[in-house]
Amino acid sequence: MEEMKDMISKQKAFYDKKEKNFVTKIWYYFRNSTLNAFRKNIGLEKEIYDLHLDWLGNLNEMKVLDLGCYEGNSLSFHMAKNAKKYVGIDLSEKAIKILGKRFSQLPNVEVYSMDFLSPDFKEKDFDLIYAYGVLHHFRNTEELISKLKQKLKPGGRIISYDPLTTSKPVQLLRALYRPFQTDKEWEWPFSKKVYYKYSQEFKILDRRAILGKTKWLFLINLLPLEKHKKERISKKWHLTDWELSKLNDKHMFKCMHLTMLMRLK
Repeated sequence: MEEMKDMISKQKAFYDKKEKNFVTKIWYYFRNSTLNAFRKNIGLEKEIYDLHLDWLGNLNEMKVLDLGCYEGNSLSFHMAKNAKKYVGIDLSEKAIKILGKRFSQLPNVEVYSMDFLSPDFKEKDFDLIYAYGVLHHFRNTEELISKLKQKLKPGGRIISYDPLTTSKPVQLLRALYRPFQTDKEWEWPFSKKVYYKYSQEFKILDRRAILGKTKWLFLINLLPLEKHKKERISKKWHLTDWELSKLNDKHMFKCMHLTMLMRLK
């Protein structure tokens, strides 16, 4: 218990004060500038947004939990404006204060600085849990799944988006980086074992993975090819990742990120 409290305290400091060591800062710079720019340039972020918007569906009669919401993203605002009740929780007190001010005019909104696994978090009977980049922060997958099941209504759904650590090149990169990582205590990208735990406990209604073949486009960009040829290759590779990952586990596990729509069995 004390170890868990210490880890949560470190998380709060990490997100509130942006306390990162040198190696972590380099990784965040790469992820937030180079990788995110790459994703935007080939349309991955919009495609994920549109997919999640479709998965959300009609929220009018739904109670929604935005798990690990931080300061909120564009879909947080969509859910808050359209859901019957919106609850947002995050460990960062600073982020929750900002989000609370943004949603202060919405009577259906409640936001808390709270640990999802804590018994102090009493809310339950959610129709939908939205977890963008959140589930992989929990090391104990069994405990997390148990809590998710407790919080959902029968037939309730989860929308998740998390990194995978199943591609061999990504495994190597993470193995080199992890010993120097400030946030390594709460960064647990999905392994095959973790994915199959979710598939055993929930019915996966839909799933898509990205950055499989497409992750190699940075090498293509180094070649002296015309811009339209590079764009054609990127669209073809992304479509391969997008479509094959829906049904083919082998191809899905070659990708870097996975999003799922799950329903409580």
